[in-house]
Amino acid sequence: MVGIGVVILPQERWAVQRAQWVEAEEMGFDHAWTYDHLAWRSLADEPWFATVPLLAAAAAVTSRIRLGTWVASPNFRHPVPFAKDVMGLDDISGGRFVLGVGAGGEGWDAAVMGPPPTRGERHRRFAEFLSTLDELLTHSVTDAAGDFYVAHEARMVPGTIARPRPPFVVAANGPKAMALAARYGQGWATYGPSLDIEGTASAADQERWWAGLAEMAERFDEVAEGRPVTKWLSLDGAPVFSLVSVETAVEGIERAAALGFDEVVVHRPRSAGVYAGSLAAYEALGDRLAPLRAASVGGAGLPR
Repeated sequence: MVGIGVVILPQERWAVQRAQWVEAEEMGFDHAWTYDHLAWRSLADEPWFATVPLLAAAAAVTSRIRLGTWVASPNFRHPVPFAKDVMGLDDISGGRFVLGVGAGGEGWDAAVMGPPPTRGERHRRFAEFLSTLDELLTHSVTDAAGDFYVAHEARMVPGTIARPRPPFVVAANGPKAMALAARYGQGWATYGPSLDIEGTASAADQERWWAGLAEMAERFDEVAEGRPVTKWLSLDGAPVFSLVSVETAVEGIERAAALGFDEVVVHRPRSAGVYAGSLAAYEALGDRLAPLRAASVGGAGLPR
């Protein structure tokens, strides 16, 4: 049975966005996410709110749906204070928080606190970030000293409701990051292959993306070597936005499940620009969530 979730970008004041998070739970989505950035791509000069207070507020007005970051990164996070944030979100949500985490890209967040790392440094930093977070969230007191982070008698009391800690869903497209996902993650997340596309995406571009995704899923299975890691897909890494129509979304969910993905994530449509789509298609997808789960061939995913 495949799980289905939605990303709600942090662009509206809470007076407006509160209803969107409540709606996601009432529609029957299994999980809901928001991006963890300070600014993001073409939306850098648009409204953009902080991730942790937004998820805390969402946790307070929902009761069932799992909530998470899609995805947090070391670009502006330090594992010691961030582990406290994670513990707080886990507590407010009653153990429903899922930590989506990645190495951090080369966009707006990369240089906001100083010169960005090289790609090699970014991978090493990510490995240390994951190992330190894992240590912090599974121990009451942590001492650690690495090349990028220091934790000196860092307290994490009373610990998290989720045991041994909230699940990590590790974003990874390349083999080195996939190895980290297999080592530290309860889940592996991907947006699929990046394609160079000129102009409007075609049906052929969409098929190329699916073919590349199949290869990536096989590669992860090889890297994971049988470890029980669930597979998560951002369906909107594809050239065609999933919610241009409900048919497009349903086809994508079914194809992802057939490739062995346990969890699929779409984006709540925006009115224009990136992720522009149909709110009517979004609502229609809500009506089809239960039969989609029943008909899918994916795995069990994380506990619901």
